[in-house]
This record gives sequence, structure tokens and C-alpha cells, in this order.
Amino acid sequence: MAITAALVKELREKSGAGMMDAKKALTETDGDMEAAMDWLRTKGLATAAKKSGRTAAEGLVGVKVEGGVGVAVEVNAETDFVGKNADFQKMVNGIVATAVSVDDVEALKSADMGGKTVTDVVTDAIATIGENMSVRRMAKVSGDVVGSYIHAAAADGLGKIGVLVALKGGDESFAKQVAMHVAATNPASLSEEDLDPAVIEREKNVLTEQARESGKPENIIENMIKGRMKKFYSEVTLNNQAFVINPDVTVGQAAKDAGAEIVSFVRLEVGEGIEKKEEDFAAEVAKTMGG
Repeated sequence: MAITAALVKELREKSGAGMMDAKKALTETDGDMEAAMDWLRTKGLATAAKKSGRTAAEGLVGVKVEGGVGVAVEVNAETDFVGKNADFQKMVNGIVATAVSVDDVEALKSADMGGKTVTDVVTDAIATIGENMSVRRMAKVSGDVVGSYIHAAAADGLGKIGVLVALKGGDESFAKQVAMHVAATNPASLSEEDLDPAVIEREKNVLTEQARESGKPENIIENMIKGRMKKFYSEVTLNNQAFVINPDVTVGQAAKDAGAEIVSFVRLEVGEGIEKKEEDFAAEVAKTMGG
């Protein structure tokens, strides 16, 4: 029986298995859908779909720098244990290496990685490792110099927080120092010009209401707001923050002193913004063991 693309697609949707595995299952069973499902189950490959609804808020961020380009990718799993799994780490490294040649996360998911798409590689890992996983985010920077830093490293280039900093001028040593600063302070933007206007407006409104409660005249309030907004920018924008390595100067000034200009930065933290469900881990283990 001819194994059509439609047949492979149907089996993939039913089983959650990768494309190559679905095709092989149908080939092995002469296109019999039920027999192909049983074949996949026997191989432990028909489990991914059942796991897809579970929250994946752990995992790793991987970074890679090639020449003047840096890429960071977040790959999620359900538990912290998986981040220490050698097979998971190898997969994340492969995904990060693939990401160097694509522009966004959707292109990454469909990119070729050893003869399979990245999505299929992850689907296979779900079946093998037994947890829901996803390629959640990727980001790229480019400049004369790109520095990277991994915080809470699980392996070389992999950890809980990954930072990339691109410079015009300067050197890799300074870029890494700035990357370490970004990991620690998590700035909202490079400068006040890059800050989300909605964030600025909200802060101004809060500060205005606070100042008005003091009962001072409007012209005094206006000056108070200017001063407080300057302080706000010094807290949330990278160039205006006090440099962690030398708090006597701002990061922007430190860059000038180093003969550099910070062009862009990226900071990815595992699980950032994901609402984590409270799991009863002991109960889950007991259930797994038949207790």
C-alpha cells in the first residue's frame, strides 16, 4: 500500500509521534492505521500527544556566538531534573547550533536538524524522556563584538539565564562583563528611547498621583516628576544603570571608557512569564509506582 503524506499526517495527529517515526510505522504495517499506532506504542513513541497539555516551565537556555552573531534559545521541560539530563542537554545544544542560521523561533521549529525538523526532534525526545517539552523562544544579536554569559550553568553554554551583548567597538572581555551585569539586573531596555511608551506612561501616572498627594503646586510637582523619572530610568535602562562591576559609573559611561557602544542585548530566563502549576510531586511519584 502506498504511504501518502495524508496518511502520515493523520497518524502524527493521532499519536503525537514525529514525522519520520509515523512514516516508518506505516511502512512497517503496510499502511494499517491501528497496527501503526500499536507499533508506535510498542516503541514508546505514541506518548507525546498525551503530555502536550502539561506545563513545561523548567528546562535550559542555550547560547552560541559565531563571529559577530549571537543566538539564545529557551527549551522548556516540566521538571528541573531534565535540565541535568545529558540527552536533553545534547538536544538543546543541537537546537542552538541550528538557530544560528535562522531568524526566528517559527523558522527554527521547522529547520532541519540531522534529517528531521527541530519539532520532530523535540517530539521524539518527549517520547524518550517522558516529559512535555517545547522550543519557546529564540533571540539574536549582532555587532563588532558579541559577548555571552550563562548563569546557573548546567553545562558549557547551557543554564537558567542566558545573556548576549553586542558591541560596536570594545572587546569580548568588556562585553562579557556587561552580560554578567544584565543577568544580575534584568534591565527593561537599552536606553529610555527604547523603553515601552506604555511603561513610561504608567510610571509617570503613578508618580504624579503620589506627588499630588503632597499638596504641592503643579509647577513643583512637574519638577518632582522629572527628578523621579530620571531615577526610574537609572533603575530600568541598561545605559543608565550603575555598573555592577564599578557602581561609581553608569554602564553607558563604562562602555565609553572601554571604547565601545552597546548596540543591543538579550536576556532569556527559563520559565520567565510562564504560570507554573503547583504539583504534588510525592503523589505523582506514588502514582507512577502504583502506590
